[in-house]
Formats: sequence, C-alpha cells, structure tokens
Amino acid sequence: MKRLRRGARKRLLRWTRPARSLRKEEYGRLVDYHMHTRLCGHAVGEPEDYVRRAIALGLAEIGFSDHMPLLRERDERLTMAPEDLPVYVGMVRDLQTSVDEIVVRLGIEMDYIPGQMEEIWNAASDYEFDYVLGSVHYIDDWGFSDSRYVASYEGKDPDSFYRRYFEIFREAAERGGFDAMAHPDLIKKHGVAPGLRLSDLYESAAEALASADVAVEVNTSGLRKPAVDIYPSLPFLAACAERGVAVTLGSDAHSPGQVGMDFDLALRLLRRAGVGEIATFEARRRKMRSI
Repeated sequence: MKRLRRGARKRLLRWTRPARSLRKEEYGRLVDYHMHTRLCGHAVGEPEDYVRRAIALGLAEIGFSDHMPLLRERDERLTMAPEDLPVYVGMVRDLQTSVDEIVVRLGIEMDYIPGQMEEIWNAASDYEFDYVLGSVHYIDDWGFSDSRYVASYEGKDPDSFYRRYFEIFREAAERGGFDAMAHPDLIKKHGVAPGLRLSDLYESAAEALASADVAVEVNTSGLRKPAVDIYPSLPFLAACAERGVAVTLGSDAHSPGQVGMDFDLALRLLRRAGVGEIATFEARRRKMRSI
C-alpha cells in the first residue's frame, strides 16, 4: 500500500493546482449525465434539488442515471428495488414536463453481469430511456468497488484483478448494448495500483469501445475517492480520443452539491486529451456538441 499512498499524493497535487472556475456560458456547453436519487439507497436529496443546483451552475442539460435494480441480489444500499424502477422513471418524467429552465434526460446505470444481461434488459424494456450507462462494479462475484468491503483487497494480486476487470470491461463494451461506459477505470477507485503496464489495457479497452461505437464517460467522482483521479486517467482518455471514441460527462452526484463538481478539472482533462466535443443523448440517439 505504500505505492498507493505515493501515487495518491502526486495525483492530489496535480488536481489541486489552481484551475480557472467555469463561467455560466461554459457550463452551458456541458452536460451532467450521471446523477443518482435517494432510491438507490446511498444518495441523498430530492431530484428537484439536483435540478436546482444544475440550473444555478448554468448547465443546459442534465440526466439522471440511477442504478438499475440487481435482479438476483437485494441490497438496499446498492440499488433501487425492482418495484422502485417505475417510481424512479415517474420522478424523472415529472421533472421533464415541469421544468423549463433546463433539459432533463432519463437515463439508467446498468451493471454488466455476464449471464444475466437478457434478464436485465427485459426488466428495462418497458421504459424509453434517453441513454443507458454501462458499468462494471463486479469482478465475477467480487463487488470490488463497494467501500464496505475494502478489506477484501488484502491478499489479492493487483495485476491479476486489473487484467480481469479490463477483460470484463471490454466484454461489456462489445456485448452489453450500452450507449456509454461509466467510470471506465473504476478499478483504481480504492487506490490500489498494479505493477503491470496499464497502457496495454487502456489501448485494448479503447479498441473495444471504438469497435462497438460505444461512448466513454469522463466521471469526476474519482477525485472524491482514494484514487484522487478522474475516471478515466489521461492516458486512457487519450487512447479513446485517438480512436474516435465519443466522450460524455458526469459528476456521479449522490447529493445535490455534487452536481457538476470539478467540471473545471474535467474540462482541463478533455482538452489535454484533444477532445473538443461531447456526446449528448435523446431517445438513445447520440449527437455531438462542441465544448
């Protein structure tokens, strides 16, 4: 874990260098497509509060993408229950018809779980989402991203679980049917670093995204985690940009105050990677917007 702490300090110094605050017109060219609701069990605040925060920042478009129910596992602190899915959709639809100051999209964050995707998509088939974010929170049966189980990292080989994570990520991009892959290098969340060469994993993941024409999300929540880094890292994002992978943007807000958080740093990262436009979605159709 010493390597973890050294790396985390370096990343913290990099991201805390002075960044220019964004003006409202700059926020107006961005989107926040990754926001949760209290229904998932680990977020707070009402959807209206998230919308108010987005309007105050100057965002012109946002999207809720709460966690799709896990059909074979019930944990009220991980995802909404299956019976809450229509409640969630109704909450967002109400906002779409009642709010004029901002565009509100209906999204969902769907875990890629091998062997269960037909069942999961069937459960979602009654709803017309604007976009579906794919995510990988599990390495086989191991919920590696769950902060309640950080101790489970002990005794595991980082090289081995990084390789397995990216294997599942590539499979999700190619077979999951998603519009974008959320927090694409989530495996670094708890700051455990491998010894292997990550560029090979980044390039193969970017190839999978490009081949499947699936967008990648720049997600600022990693700055609030032990990793102290945006998802994805600059080399990963650059590999995606080189291959023409579309990019979208999200804060992964679990409280209203996190809406649009650290978007000044996200914009810095996007520009360093040579990304000049972001993906927007409506009825699962993608359009690009200059930033």
